[in-house]
Amino acid sequence: MILEILTEYLPAGLFAGVVAVLVTVSIERWGGRLGGILGTIPSTIVPAALGIWAQARAEGAFAQAINTAPAGVLLNALFLYLWRIVPPRLPLWSLRSRLAAMTGIALTTWTAGALVVVVSVQALARAGLSLPAFGAVTTLVLGAVGLTVTFHPQPAPRGWSRASLPALLGRGVLAATAVALAVWLASTRLGLLSGVASVFPAIFLTTMFSLWLTQGEAVPAGAVGPMMLGSTSVALFCVVATLTFPRLGPALGSATAFACAVLVVTLPGSLWLEARRRATARRSASTSSHRR
Repeated sequence: MILEILTEYLPAGLFAGVVAVLVTVSIERWGGRLGGILGTIPSTIVPAALGIWAQARAEGAFAQAINTAPAGVLLNALFLYLWRIVPPRLPLWSLRSRLAAMTGIALTTWTAGALVVVVSVQALARAGLSLPAFGAVTTLVLGAVGLTVTFHPQPAPRGWSRASLPALLGRGVLAATAVALAVWLASTRLGLLSGVASVFPAIFLTTMFSLWLTQGEAVPAGAVGPMMLGSTSVALFCVVATLTFPRLGPALGSATAFACAVLVVTLPGSLWLEARRRATARRSASTSSHRR
């Protein structure tokens, strides 16, 4: 049991902790627009895909597992969207009270959605659904949602304060614990529980929670749209990985899928966000000049 923890759950948790710190720091320093989309470059999905390949390819389950992952990514993108639309509707409580309420609402909604997604995917798989087609369609939907949400960009300010070392360590520990627990639950094969745990939004939850706590509500809210758009790269990585892993092997296959995700989603997404920012700025300037 101890060896299993050290070789499977602890590395995944530590890696996720590092990613969580890097994501929050990038948003704080560069703002939600650039930091949000860069922070969602495929990261934890890479070792996850390698682990799935190592464990499941003999059973022919790699394609099934990796092609259903985009549905979890889509669900987690909608989880992020709650952090934009719910806070303005919360009562004017203290910051911590609003954060507690927001976290409870987001996790409750996500849990209900995760149950629906897992049950639906299982039913579609039994009905003979083409999993590659399912993964591709889900990725396209996710991309469309990301473009729609970012069409009218929200203010995406940088962080007004720099997180201390204890705060950064706290973020890492929070994410590491959540991911390690999720990996353990996903490995238990306890039906719906393992399925739900496998798509738990640990990085997104840590990012929103810690930024809200240290920077206020505006900084994480501004990162929501770019993170939703950027998460399409994770889904695309999964779709491409189903083609590259069997043909190129796990090492070159993951590198190819990663490069494809960055070139097709991350870089064009950054250009899209900048174009929408400039268009909004021009429209605002034109409106102001007409009023004068």
